[in-house]
Amino acid sequence: MAYLDTSMGSGRDLRFADKLKAMDWTFLLLVILIACIGFAMLFSVANGSLNPWASRQMVRFAIGLVIFFIVAFTDIRVWMDMAYPFYFAVLVLLIAVDFVGVTGMGAQRWLKLGPIQIQPSEIMKIAVVMALARYFHGITLDQVSRPLFLIPVFAMIGIPMVIVLRQPDLGTAALLGATGVALLFLAGLKFRIIFTSLFLAIPAGYVAWTYVLLDYQKERIFTFLDPSRDPLGAGYNIIQSIIALGSGGLFGKGYMQGSQAQLDFLPEKQTDFIFTMLGEEFGLVGGAFLLGLYVVVLGYGIAYALQSKNHFGRLLAMGICVNFFLYLFINAAMVMGLLPVVGVPLPLVSYGGTAMMTLMFGFGLLMSVHIHKNTDAPRSTVSLW
Repeated sequence: MAYLDTSMGSGRDLRFADKLKAMDWTFLLLVILIACIGFAMLFSVANGSLNPWASRQMVRFAIGLVIFFIVAFTDIRVWMDMAYPFYFAVLVLLIAVDFVGVTGMGAQRWLKLGPIQIQPSEIMKIAVVMALARYFHGITLDQVSRPLFLIPVFAMIGIPMVIVLRQPDLGTAALLGATGVALLFLAGLKFRIIFTSLFLAIPAGYVAWTYVLLDYQKERIFTFLDPSRDPLGAGYNIIQSIIALGSGGLFGKGYMQGSQAQLDFLPEKQTDFIFTMLGEEFGLVGGAFLLGLYVVVLGYGIAYALQSKNHFGRLLAMGICVNFFLYLFINAAMVMGLLPVVGVPLPLVSYGGTAMMTLMFGFGLLMSVHIHKNTDAPRSTVSLW
């Protein structure tokens, strides 16, 4: 499918050389730097060995870089055309998990496709953003707040949320819901509807607590409020995490010198609690440095969104930034004891294949928005869809 691109102001097809010139290499270097910090921490987790985590993560990141460049150099209007088909394809995979999914760590969240294993709920985070950006691109600002036009929005957010909750995966379901609500706000939903929804969230929260949340999920909330109520059981993870962070002090104990992590007191240190390990080894300064890198990456993403001259690109970039921020915020707050423990990885640092590929795909979309920032995408309105 060929498109005329006006990114270079000439009204001709954008050449590969033009796309290379438009690439923001500083953004990519920041992403690589954060990933390298992840490799170093996974090397430390394995007591100075590339196996079993660091080497695999490096291979996954290399594949992710290929995905990044392919996605970045693809015309933004191709992604607009692919938004709905991609969403429904991922939804089918998500439903398939219920029937043929692989169970691990007490949850059925993965699909085995030949030699690879994927987690469709991770991919759905990007698919929801793409579908909602496409939908809002095709309706007017006034239609955004009309109840009839909100039905498809709630369906696109709610259906995958319910399926993910069944797996069960409270953290990912919360991310899907929060990202969808944020995009609604960014698309121009009227404040009166937002305030009404917040008011209705109170009885909805009661219904969720009574009929939706499982016992172990309720226990996580109780443990969040008082970790000492079960220090050797449900509260063990967060207590050890807080001890490790506190023991790191200002500058940390040194690379591969963290006692809580190296002596295996710290649980899931290669995934959910890897930020705790970094804090113990490099202290407050090391943790702040990593968070600072994340903030700079977010700043680039927001700038790309603001520079985009088409509505789909703006919403797509902002949606990806919101999703990235929620990844970061929930993981960091979780290991500090500020939020209940949920299975949300630290972007580019935690060990995980699908999460890495999804992030690189999302970053590729951000770069596609930037490269094609002057591309015109007509906003043909629709009666409902």
